[in-house]
Amino acid sequence: MNYLAHIYLSGDDDCIKIGNFIADSIKGSKYKLYDKSIQKGILLHRQIDTFTDSHDIVKCSKRRLNESYNLYRGIIIDILYDHFLAKNWHNYSNIPLEIHSKTFYDLLKDNEEILPNNIQRLLPYMIKNDWLTSYATLEGIKEVLYGMNKRTKERGEIHLAIHDLIENYADLEKDFTQFFEELCDFCNLKMVEINNMLN
Repeated sequence: MNYLAHIYLSGDDDCIKIGNFIADSIKGSKYKLYDKSIQKGILLHRQIDTFTDSHDIVKCSKRRLNESYNLYRGIIIDILYDHFLAKNWHNYSNIPLEIHSKTFYDLLKDNEEILPNNIQRLLPYMIKNDWLTSYATLEGIKEVLYGMNKRTKERGEIHLAIHDLIENYADLEKDFTQFFEELCDFCNLKMVEINNMLN
């Protein structure tokens, strides 16, 4: 899952949201350097990634993409699933996506000193281009895919996946809807385990 899903799956706890958001930048046991409330988010993020990568529905979604993307298919599906979450946001939250996104940006700015350096560098671009809200449109996802293609030095031609999305739109949206329901249930259970472990 990509940024929006990880934030959503963190629930209402701001520290868990921050931990979940920065988790990819925190390697190995370095998560223990953070407060326990942040640790919970980092550990939840890792559980989400493991569950997602091994799930049959996600594997099915990857097979809907052109084989030429190779190892980047997982990254692409993460981005496309965020599109379907953003597009159908009203089904998952009573807070409009625009307000939810701005609130999260403000949270990051208020806690910028604890963010890893690479996240601090990323933050101005994320806010300026309102990444989280932009996921809801095809044009927004197209821009995200172009950006990801640049960051991977154009090795996987990730930007072309907008065509895969359009061609397989209904099937991919169905995949997401089924998978995300299971993922939400999984996260509720894992959060109980993580709380018990760290409290």
